[in-house]
Amino acid sequence: MSERTREAWCAAMLGVVVVLWLQPVEAQQDRVDDYVPVTDAMLRNPDPGDWLMAHRTYDFQAFSPLDEINRDNVGELRLAWMRAMDEGPQQGRPLVYDGVMYIANPGSDHLQALDATTGDLIWDYRWELPADLREYSQLGNRTRNLAIYGHHIFHLTADAHLIAVDARTGELAWESEMADCRTGITHSSGAMVIDGRVMSGRACSPRLEDTARCFIAAHDAATGREAWRFYTAAGADDPGGQTWGNLPTARRVHVSAWGLPGSYDPELGLVYWGIAVPAPYTRIVRHGTWDVGDRTPCELYSNSTVALAVDTGALDWYYQYLPCDDWDQDFVQERTLIDTVVDPDPDAVRWINPAVTGAPRERKVVVTIGEPGGLFVNDRETGEFLWAAPLPYTSTERFVIRDIDVETGQVQINMDLVAKEIGEQHIICGHNVKGWWSWSYSPQTGLLYIPFNRSCLNQTANDRSVTGTGPRFTIPEPGLEEDGDLTELRAIDISTGREVWRYSQRAPNAGSALATGGNLVFHGDLNRRFRAFDAETGEVLWETILGSQITGYPVSYTAGGRQYVTVPVGGAAIFRMSNYAPELEAPLGSNVLVTFALPD
Repeated sequence: MSERTREAWCAAMLGVVVVLWLQPVEAQQDRVDDYVPVTDAMLRNPDPGDWLMAHRTYDFQAFSPLDEINRDNVGELRLAWMRAMDEGPQQGRPLVYDGVMYIANPGSDHLQALDATTGDLIWDYRWELPADLREYSQLGNRTRNLAIYGHHIFHLTADAHLIAVDARTGELAWESEMADCRTGITHSSGAMVIDGRVMSGRACSPRLEDTARCFIAAHDAATGREAWRFYTAAGADDPGGQTWGNLPTARRVHVSAWGLPGSYDPELGLVYWGIAVPAPYTRIVRHGTWDVGDRTPCELYSNSTVALAVDTGALDWYYQYLPCDDWDQDFVQERTLIDTVVDPDPDAVRWINPAVTGAPRERKVVVTIGEPGGLFVNDRETGEFLWAAPLPYTSTERFVIRDIDVETGQVQINMDLVAKEIGEQHIICGHNVKGWWSWSYSPQTGLLYIPFNRSCLNQTANDRSVTGTGPRFTIPEPGLEEDGDLTELRAIDISTGREVWRYSQRAPNAGSALATGGNLVFHGDLNRRFRAFDAETGEVLWETILGSQITGYPVSYTAGGRQYVTVPVGGAAIFRMSNYAPELEAPLGSNVLVTFALPD
């Protein structure tokens, strides 16, 4: 047993002793004896009352079919329980299985199991990190989700380990070092389990001279042994490597899967992963020249979807949304899989493949949106471009995409916004329009519920900064500074691209949407308001004020025969509202799990 394993084991056992002191021995033993291992079949078709992965199902629709809480009674929702969490960025989403909630606390590798009816502690586990970790990475201070399979909870640590913790007792089962954290590799997303493999992506700091290349990997869920890996920046000798020009492989960095794990289509055997941006951010610093191309493909596989064979990690297809990014505008978040009739409306959609015009038919599609905005719909079997819109914008004057070849799907960027000299300044719209916070899709309504920010980027090229920029800051969209609405929750018909309803307000957003079978959409904002909307009309049916900013992912589940809605709140958000709307400034911190239910 290694020294690290011995220390972690001792810490785990101490946590178990504390929990046993808190709970009756009989109750603890009953939980162990009654535990049913999570199987591949459960993950493919989860019980409606469980939430077993990041977006509940492999298609990443973030939809709960539960309907005990519905639009007729949601106004009766009451607080059921609250529980304080550790300090740090609050960007997490709980797992819930058979009445037990599993969480990763913000800002630390601290896992807990809770009674989902009360929030009472069942077990507590803490992974000890190297004292010098922050010298090598500034990104591994958050975990957005855990994974569950068999008897284990799987967690990606800030020092680049994969650990398996017993879901029944909180004891460490095994650990596997996936990379050397001293090369800048860490984790900010969570894992997912597919066919007995734990799949994960990394975050890779651009702040070290010897930063390692980023990769997606699969590890055996029983042993932690690596099965395959896929490098997210094509090397000089790899297919697609020529799209980086003469830039050495060692400098093709920061092209990571930092946001979320990939979605999965079991019928096709493909996992769909979003890849982020290169660094330094400005091409003039990255390449020494601004003239490196204005259209896809460029610097693969940055700002792309990669569709990988789940059993081997081999690339099946890719699609790039933003070539040779100059602005750190990630297209890295969820890839949502939907089966829908593709019939885009030319009055609502700017770019439409002529092959789908006037020929509506049901297709398997993959849908995503980037941090600058821009909604894309592709065929998920082939990657074929179907349609795209520059949401939430109608004009492309300040938008990063100038045009799309609708027949080939080739994207052309807006070169008017690219810095041609050091010290050149540009305002780009948008920025953090849609970040880590999640959208939700309801198969009942056929609508995609997208939380938008009307925010832009003020950026100056700077060759003395590791990012290639500075100053660089987020601003409200020009024209909305004084009294405009800075947040929108839009409902988009994913078949046609038409907007069905919109809710707009002043307070900026870093909250996720949750659609449910009760024809509801839950969403919270940075002004502490948590609301339930009618999924069909957008009418606000219920609203409450919480104690801190809402920056986590809500979930809905059943425990003890009762439906609950839990939302994590608190943490440091990316927006300080004093820069936008001082009258709406809300406190930072106060990390809490807040859970609601109907009265007994």
